[in-house]
Amino acid sequence: MAAKSWNVVDASSSSSVEESTIVSAKDIQGAPESMAVTKRVYSGGLSGGVEIIRVNNGRLVFDILVNRGLSLWNAWIGDFKYGWQSPVKGPVNPEHVHVGESSGLGWLDGFDELMVRCGLESNGAPEFDDDGRVLYPLHGRIANKPASKVDVSVDEDAGTITVSGEVLETRFHFAKLKLTASVTTSFGSNSLRIDDTVKNLSASASATQMLYHVNFGVPLLDAGSQVIAPCKTIVPRNDHAASGIDNWNSYGAPEAGFEEQVYFTDLHGDKDGETTVLLKNAHGTRGASLHYNVHQLPCFSMWKNTTAVEDGYVTGIEPGTNYPNPRTYEGEHGRETPLDPLGSTTFSLGIGFLENEAEVTQQESAVAKLLEGKDTHVYRKPRKGWCAP
Repeated sequence: MAAKSWNVVDASSSSSVEESTIVSAKDIQGAPESMAVTKRVYSGGLSGGVEIIRVNNGRLVFDILVNRGLSLWNAWIGDFKYGWQSPVKGPVNPEHVHVGESSGLGWLDGFDELMVRCGLESNGAPEFDDDGRVLYPLHGRIANKPASKVDVSVDEDAGTITVSGEVLETRFHFAKLKLTASVTTSFGSNSLRIDDTVKNLSASASATQMLYHVNFGVPLLDAGSQVIAPCKTIVPRNDHAASGIDNWNSYGAPEAGFEEQVYFTDLHGDKDGETTVLLKNAHGTRGASLHYNVHQLPCFSMWKNTTAVEDGYVTGIEPGTNYPNPRTYEGEHGRETPLDPLGSTTFSLGIGFLENEAEVTQQESAVAKLLEGKDTHVYRKPRKGWCAP
């Protein structure tokens, strides 16, 4: 039987389904009883006008933010929430986020997602011209661009739900890029898969940078949590990060005033380049895993921000095309993905939400297998060519 599809947003025809159930189990043969895809719109405050697509596959529930670059806002299995407690009380309508404001840090005004894409032209630290004007804002612009089209598709034969959409990041005389994104999950699964295509809409060559900023805080992140990753190389971003290099992959309890630490790594993959990263809680009873290809996303960054919960106790585990240094620095070191005129490139990322010790152990074993017979080189100081001055 052919997949069934529903158009949810299409700016070209001004069609939009307002606060309703798009599809439920009664519409789909063989679907779990609680399976549903719904849409709702916030009203009032900073969230006014934000549209959310909520997917329930019968086990895993997650929210996709239509107005915010099709980011993943939060996820749940049962009553357990995967995400973090940002001091930004979102989701924030991008109308209230001035990405290009003079500090270059306006992106932070809307940051509270479980997974937010950083890109498409740039994805790192802000960069300024000689007159102090912002050239590239923090983490790029795509996260604060609304989708111009969103569709939901359910394949009864495959038992899958897919939310797909398009987001434009274009500027006259500058980069002209389009993100075509899809998020797919299977009935009763504890995971989802993101498949993205970035297309150059220009008749001239261009380049893109992509970083998947995947963020977890309480209740998953706690004192003693660890990242387990098949690292080839580990480099502290700056001297402050270097001071914590002996504990680079473990987390302390919330500490008011903690200064963030960032570590740059590259990972081993299997013969096809596939790799796995695990974040587990202190007791190894809950976790989250990332699955991707190091040929597409060769750089992995880990952000530790174990400040007080009220101020944003969170870690970011972040595969990308590059490290989140200023755009020009990364370009000079070849860490960007070239795009031919009217050309495109693809990226994929799987996220697993682990709810018991057996699932955590399985992913930890997968990482151990990737490390068999291989070395990890730990640098104790920032490394030239990896870390911007």
